[in-house]
Amino acid sequence: MAAVLIEGLRKRFGDVHALRGLDLAVPEGTVCGLLGPNGAGKTTAVRVLATLVAPDAGTVRVAGHDLARDPGAVRRSIGVTGQYVSVDQDLTGRQNLRLFARLCGLRGAAVAARADELLERFDLGGAADRPARTYSGGMRRRLDLAAGLLTEPAVLLLDEPTTGLDPHSRDGIWAAVRHLAQRGTTVLLTTQYLEEADRLAGDIVVIDQGRAVARGTPGELKADIGSSAEVEVADIVGLSAAAVVLGHLAGSPARVDHDRLTATARIADASVTLPAIVRELDAAGVPVVDAALRAPTLDEVFLRLTGRDPHGAAA
Repeated sequence: MAAVLIEGLRKRFGDVHALRGLDLAVPEGTVCGLLGPNGAGKTTAVRVLATLVAPDAGTVRVAGHDLARDPGAVRRSIGVTGQYVSVDQDLTGRQNLRLFARLCGLRGAAVAARADELLERFDLGGAADRPARTYSGGMRRRLDLAAGLLTEPAVLLLDEPTTGLDPHSRDGIWAAVRHLAQRGTTVLLTTQYLEEADRLAGDIVVIDQGRAVARGTPGELKADIGSSAEVEVADIVGLSAAAVVLGHLAGSPARVDHDRLTATARIADASVTLPAIVRELDAAGVPVVDAALRAPTLDEVFLRLTGRDPHGAAA
């Protein structure tokens, strides 16, 4: 069953079409990475799911609840962590969580118990009684994430949760997300960090200009564009011969770098292995210095699908 189901979602802000018929299905208990360049519609989709923005058209169901008919039930089913930390800087970590717990409807002893549980889970127990303004960026981010989990939501919406964090703090957030998924929470993660999606998401949806343009596991998306073969040769004559061999194997012209004496080609056929490439080069008498066959990165997949890097620059 899909914990999040979106069909034909559209949203326009004046002349800007943020969403142009977005379709998305996220199975229960999974982590889905929603990738796209700046302006692709990722944050708008999250804001619609969080009932903060009304769609112009389309249907949305979250945890079995229809957003248009019962937005209250949707709100009770979700936790949200946006791009910017929302905790009160003057309150302590413990006070922040107790405040959010009451806003979420918890009462009595349950407020303190739930706050203390989350402080320990996110490794904030030692700083629980310090004002949030004294926390590092990573600590504030973990506190913000904890606030989104006070009611143990069925669906957690994370909108670029590690933007601006150092690698150590990012690793801490990743560990927390994995823990949540293991406990059965469905996570929809928007991010511009391709490594983040690669390591956390079992399923990835790439959106561009308000539509889904590709979907699959990280491995499936990488396999669609093939591996990259690069051959370094000893001389310029060998470079021409290497380009011919790689072009034949790839089914399209190889790229050559005369300064580095390398030829490179995208090999879509998974049956073409590095030993097979080396044999073809040897048979053609190419003086090979080095040869490699490298699997594509998710960055390359993103660039191929959208024509832009993850931060929105044109390729």
